[in-house]
Amino acid sequence: MTTPAATPIARLAGHVLADQLLLHGVDTVFGVPGESYLAVLDGLYRLRDQIRFVVNRQEGGAAFMADGWAKITGRPGVLMVTRGPGATNASIGIHSAMQDSRPMVVFVGQVGNEFAEREAFQEIDYRRMFAPVAKWVAQIDRPERIPELVARAFTTATSGRPGPVVLALPEDMLAATVTVGDARPHVTVRPCASAAQIRELGDMLAAARRPLLLLGGAGWSAEACGHIRRFAQANRLPVACAFRFQDVYDNRLDEYVGEVGIGVNPKLAARVRDADLLLVIGPRLGEMTTSGYTLLEAPLPRQVLVHVHAATDELGRVYQPTLAINAGMPEIAAMLADLRLDPAVTAGWADSVASARAEYLAWQQSPPIYAAGATPAIDLWQVVQILARVCPADTVIANGAGNFATWANRFWRYTVPGTQLAPTSGAMGYGVPAAIGARLADPTREVIVFTGDGDFLMTGQELATAVQYEAGLVILLFNNGQYGTIRMHQEREFPGRPHASALANPDFALLAQAFGGWGRRVHTTAEFEPALAEARAFAAKARRPALIELVTDPQAITPNLTLEQIRSQAEARGR
Repeated sequence: MTTPAATPIARLAGHVLADQLLLHGVDTVFGVPGESYLAVLDGLYRLRDQIRFVVNRQEGGAAFMADGWAKITGRPGVLMVTRGPGATNASIGIHSAMQDSRPMVVFVGQVGNEFAEREAFQEIDYRRMFAPVAKWVAQIDRPERIPELVARAFTTATSGRPGPVVLALPEDMLAATVTVGDARPHVTVRPCASAAQIRELGDMLAAARRPLLLLGGAGWSAEACGHIRRFAQANRLPVACAFRFQDVYDNRLDEYVGEVGIGVNPKLAARVRDADLLLVIGPRLGEMTTSGYTLLEAPLPRQVLVHVHAATDELGRVYQPTLAINAGMPEIAAMLADLRLDPAVTAGWADSVASARAEYLAWQQSPPIYAAGATPAIDLWQVVQILARVCPADTVIANGAGNFATWANRFWRYTVPGTQLAPTSGAMGYGVPAAIGARLADPTREVIVFTGDGDFLMTGQELATAVQYEAGLVILLFNNGQYGTIRMHQEREFPGRPHASALANPDFALLAQAFGGWGRRVHTTAEFEPALAEARAFAAKARRPALIELVTDPQAITPNLTLEQIRSQAEARGR
């Protein structure tokens, strides 16, 4: 972090912006270069030994990469894209960052002020475009305001509920010379619970007979996760995690009872419905976490609801809590770490915790579609078991969107905070670039990607970025020749009438080799472990991506039901 210039000095505005990035602690920028912000690129050239610019092949991939980098580091991902098409390409990653509450600062090139409001070449009003999917959107029209607005952008992105901020940069503004001083480094601001609220929470827990602690959302640090673990273990609370935030709590611990999201264990769903107190710390209680808003009744849940969130506008958005607490995750976790209830009260919860844990472990076993005699050539459950046996506990698991992600979300046990990279927005193409961002953020960590044939080809060109910047990661590509999730829903709603979901694919293993990586096609479970060993060794030594193409059975669409079973059930219902 650099020392701010106390005395105003004359600089090119693009250089002023680059200097602000350095003083706000930025050491990595992701993006695709554009002529609309050449002055910023020149400013970054001056700082090239201190700020790395990771050049991507498409702005959507760059945005996902910045998101993955932010997840691993806990600091804002910084993205730079050009105007018009560059901004629209990047919008998918900005939307994902918003839904995941990930801090991101996005700089978008803009037409010069003298051309504004004429629908000039690539002109878009970014305030209107990004308003629904960003925490704040602004345009820097005056160069002397660059330090002020950049500082506000970083503070806004990191404070309260984290999220993306977009700043538009008119081309003529960046090319101006301005005499201005620097801002100070930004400070993250988070709310904190009151002592009275903690006492009230303690009283409510003491009166409960069937409590459940539900964790998730953003803003968790390793220390905060440790504090919440002390609280849960000391008070014998059952702990569940929200959809795609399973890494907040060590899944190996006896009090962990599963994830609440798509394909939730029916027995866990019943426990959520039957709980007399739900202590929800971090999740937004959106559609995915609540199974389509069915686990709780709106607006007044049957359960006593205590909802803790860093954003006031999330408290009561859908469900009116009995107790609403506006607090950041480190703040609430530190306050709860030493809260101890009467052991006579918590002893009564022990049996339900043990039975809920047993239900979770049963849910982790080989699923119904792999009943005796029905195991396909590649047993995907065994694939995950092999990964768990040979990979370190702190391996980062990334995935995009598709039914293939179920195998990672359900059967991998997340043990270390910051190891699950999965978009709650359901954005296809997320996995590979987010994994590259994670690997660049921490080259010492193993990174494994779960991706599908349709998912991969959305952003697979970012393998070129992985090769260029020596990001050694392992990609497991599930190739079933279809947009599997769409095919599944077609069979459920219109059985026997699939349309527009079949795919003709390249040889993915050869494609990985063409990019300069390693590739292998696998057809059986027995072939997988040797291929995985070779891929991991290549990724570590060559510092390049290694891809294993798993040729999977199109029928193995979910762990519980095949496509044929889904079709038969739909036909029996008269669909």
